[in-house]
Amino acid sequence: MSRLTRTILWLLASLIAVLAAAILFILTFDWNRAKPWINDRVSSAIGREFVIQGDLSLHWQRTEATVPPASFWARWLPWPRLQAEDLRLGNPPAFAQSGPMATVRRVTFTLNPLPLLVHKISLPSLEVQDPSVSLLRNREAVNNWTFKSSSDGPSAWQLQLGRIALRQGKLALDDAVDKINVNAAIDTLDPATERLYGLGWKLTGSFNGAPVSGQGKAGGVLSLQDPQQPYPLLAEIKVGKTAIGVRGTLTKPAQLAALDLRLSVSGASMGNLYPLTGVLLPETPPFATEGRLIGKIDAGHSEWTYEQFSGKVGQSDIHGDLRYATGGGAARPSLSGTLSSNELRFEDLAPLIGADSNAQKSERGAQERQPVDKILPVKTFSTEAWGALDADVRLTGKRIIKHKDLPINDLQAHLMLKDKVLTLAPLDFGVAGGTLSSTIRLDGQAAQMKSEISLVARKLKIQKLYPQLDASRTSFGEINGDARLSATGNSVAAMLGSANGEVKTLVNQGAISKFLLEAAGLNVGNVVISKLFGDKEVRLNCLAGDLPVRNGVMDVKTLLLDTEDALIVVDGSIDMKQEKLDLNIHPKSKGLRIISLRSPLYVSGSFRSPDVGVNKGVLALRAGGAVALGLLAPVTAILPLINIDRDQQADCAHLLDEARKAPQAPAPGKTTPNRPTPKK
Repeated sequence: MSRLTRTILWLLASLIAVLAAAILFILTFDWNRAKPWINDRVSSAIGREFVIQGDLSLHWQRTEATVPPASFWARWLPWPRLQAEDLRLGNPPAFAQSGPMATVRRVTFTLNPLPLLVHKISLPSLEVQDPSVSLLRNREAVNNWTFKSSSDGPSAWQLQLGRIALRQGKLALDDAVDKINVNAAIDTLDPATERLYGLGWKLTGSFNGAPVSGQGKAGGVLSLQDPQQPYPLLAEIKVGKTAIGVRGTLTKPAQLAALDLRLSVSGASMGNLYPLTGVLLPETPPFATEGRLIGKIDAGHSEWTYEQFSGKVGQSDIHGDLRYATGGGAARPSLSGTLSSNELRFEDLAPLIGADSNAQKSERGAQERQPVDKILPVKTFSTEAWGALDADVRLTGKRIIKHKDLPINDLQAHLMLKDKVLTLAPLDFGVAGGTLSSTIRLDGQAAQMKSEISLVARKLKIQKLYPQLDASRTSFGEINGDARLSATGNSVAAMLGSANGEVKTLVNQGAISKFLLEAAGLNVGNVVISKLFGDKEVRLNCLAGDLPVRNGVMDVKTLLLDTEDALIVVDGSIDMKQEKLDLNIHPKSKGLRIISLRSPLYVSGSFRSPDVGVNKGVLALRAGGAVALGLLAPVTAILPLINIDRDQQADCAHLLDEARKAPQAPAPGKTTPNRPTPKK
């Protein structure tokens, strides 16, 4: 045997001896002796205590049949299978008094050794028995799930997980910032009975004081590594009166790339969804919707589309498509879309301004309550959340219902929210063969919201407004009107109580009666007409009004009713801030045709409890010339606007010219200039 041969054999024998010694060492080594070193290295890396308190053991096994080997040699290379018992992960110092962050009774995993050569840690199987994790965040927004970060840059090692089995897991979240306190129980489902889903969970707890419950299923964790295999999801969650159901798939789950779900949502009010979703929606009656939710998620940007959804809001149906997108950097999220309703009920719009009843407010979980002595809604518009997103949404209502006799045909609205400025332009209704067009602008940038409203009513047919009137007994005319107001305040009551501007209206021909006004819900007018004319129907030739508004007080510059029996002039004021009425009604009989025409009246008191009665001071002096002068003065003050014919009927032509002049409103926060007192 040559010297070279002996050298090679000696080297081979030495290598075999070293490998044998290494294998013998690995097989016989007590791995519990390595626990202090492992505990110390892990604790230093994450910046908090990590301890393996139980037994640490290593076993060897052949390649798992479920995992294809990387090469031919992998078939003969044994894989290490490690098992650690009683693991404990501590909390950071801020939560030291709360005990450990996580505990695990047993962790068992198999390691594929070959990928270690290319800096990959491949764990084909991982089984976790009795894990318990407690996530905490205090009122200062300090949490226990943020670990120590390294300034050495990203690690060159990659982690690949295969099959994961969770046995009787528990997860708790106590978040003082978002007021969340929930507990979840997670367990692996039996593959013999569940072929689609691999994990099941149940949820209990509270959110913002409301009870939380839910349950659901998810796919096996093995599918997380397969980008071609959609990850199935199924969940039913209830938060207070809001119920959310999802069923669908997550595409490329390792990157959270996309969601495709059937989403159903129901609750007491859409406004209650803001804390859950971050999407600003209006206050509504109880609602329920169901549709397809598609989510596309990229780094720093996501798009969510709720398409072809349908449902109910109160008694109104709703359909449409909505798109919600989160911008990158400082860009605000945006909400856009189109909504439609085949039958939209007016009472379902009342929660938008707080005009629903206190019982309905309580049902939808609203905190505010309408005072019993107030008519105008006092609900405060919270504009703080207006800066959370921009919005561009269009709404079409094909049929509007207030009650069966109010012919509102349709609704067209375009809502835009940008830089905390909410604009409705247009907000148009088709009413009684005519149009009611308006634009509303609400500026929420200041603490006290500034508002502007412009309203135009054209060619509203009286016959269509009140089809119950007998067409054979009277003629039918039209209603026209204009209003322009500006105001400052965060509720309807505050806005009207500070309003400045003008309201003008004109009605030519038609009829008025106690029955008609009662049907229209005009209780004060009902009482006034009843006291003046009794129960009979009275033909109306003309009604004209010019009502300037200053600091929430509507003064009656001109309010004239010309009927077949009398000229009726109204003066006084309406204080919308105090909700007080102070009106005087002066009837002037035409000839001697209605001897029974009542005396001058007053309307006073509050909007809630108005008082209509006879003006006794004028009645007591009725025989004197001063009374006649006082009675006629309101009429003579507007004589330049009236053309009196031989039957003493007021021609509306001049009043129409006056009413056609566009009303003006100052900028929000400014007042209407005082008008000069007309010379008598």
